[in-house]
Amino acid sequence: MQQDLSDILDNILGLLLLEGSYDIEDEVEGFKVNIETKDAGRLIGARGESLEGLQLLINTMMSRKNPTKEGETFKRVIIDVMGWRKQKEEDLAVQAKAWANQVLETGKDLELEPMAPWQRRIVHMAVEEIAGVESESVGEGFDRHLVIRPAVTK
Repeated sequence: MQQDLSDILDNILGLLLLEGSYDIEDEVEGFKVNIETKDAGRLIGARGESLEGLQLLINTMMSRKNPTKEGETFKRVIIDVMGWRKQKEEDLAVQAKAWANQVLETGKDLELEPMAPWQRRIVHMAVEEIAGVESESVGEGFDRHLVIRPAVTK
C-alpha cells in the first residue's frame, strides 16, 4: 500500500509541476504524509481547502487501488504540507480550550463558525478534556459547525 501511495503522490505532484519531497509514516491511524515544497500555498489553499481536496482525492484513489476485504478497515491518508496542518491542529486545540473557558465563565452556549470535519474533531477532543462543558456538531454540509455549551449534569 505504501508503494501505491508513493506512486500516486509522485503522479499528482508531477502533474501540479511542484518541486519538493515527501515522507510517508505508516501509523496505526493511517498513513501520515508530510510534503515539503517551496510552493506550499498552492497545495494548502485558502483556509486549507486545497489541502482537503488533495487529501480527499488521494484517499479516493487509494481506496480504489486497495479495496478493503471483509473485516478490514481502510487505512486513511492524512496529508500535511510544511507542517501547516500540525500547526493548525495545535492552534485549534488552544483556541478550543479558550472557548470552553469562556463558556464556563459566561454559562452561555458558544456557536462557532463552520469548519472542516477534521477541525471539528480537534475542537471536540480539546473540549472533552475540560470538565463542565460539552460540544456538539450541528447543521448540514458546509454549514456544519460546533456549539460549545455548559455540560448537562445527570
